[in-house]
Amino acid sequence: MNTTTITIRTATPADAPALLAIYAPYITDTAVSFEYDVPSVEKFADRIRGTLKKYPYLVAEVNGQIVGYCYVGILHDRQAYDWSVETSIYIDQNCKRMGIGRKLHDALEQALSAMGILNLYACIAFPIGKDPYLTEDSVHFHEHLGYTYTAHFHKCGYKFNRWYDIVWMEKTIGEHKENQPEVKAFSEIEEALNL
Repeated sequence: MNTTTITIRTATPADAPALLAIYAPYITDTAVSFEYDVPSVEKFADRIRGTLKKYPYLVAEVNGQIVGYCYVGILHDRQAYDWSVETSIYIDQNCKRMGIGRKLHDALEQALSAMGILNLYACIAFPIGKDPYLTEDSVHFHEHLGYTYTAHFHKCGYKFNRWYDIVWMEKTIGEHKENQPEVKAFSEIEEALNL
């Protein structure tokens, strides 16, 4: 697939079937996602709607075909955490290592910066030794994006009759000030970004 034509746009609930087709193998065949059951298309569309009420939810297309997506959610529901988000990114498993993840994350970071978000956090499943369902690729991907390792939780996820660790990684994308401006909603800045 020629990745010179990667385009990024805002997701819509109508994208749910294509996005779910990308996400489902991460549930059924890997420990990348700690979900056990593939959600329905309707539930997945509701997730997209819920995210877009405040945050970006972006898709990557190559020649009109959706090949990946990313979004963020709250880090914690207390107001003092408003400047921090948890990131998620999924790429079609047939399209990895083609620059799609980097382009998606760059667009996501641009949107979050325009909103006034300062801190990005990634919660990543981590294998305990060699594992058929999980590699350390996600950690390496985030390292290449400029994330740093901040925490390691041991045997806190259970899937496929085995235990998994999680690691937290973080990236700072803005200046922390004494009188920090309020975070804007994605809808307030989306048009200016041409997404």
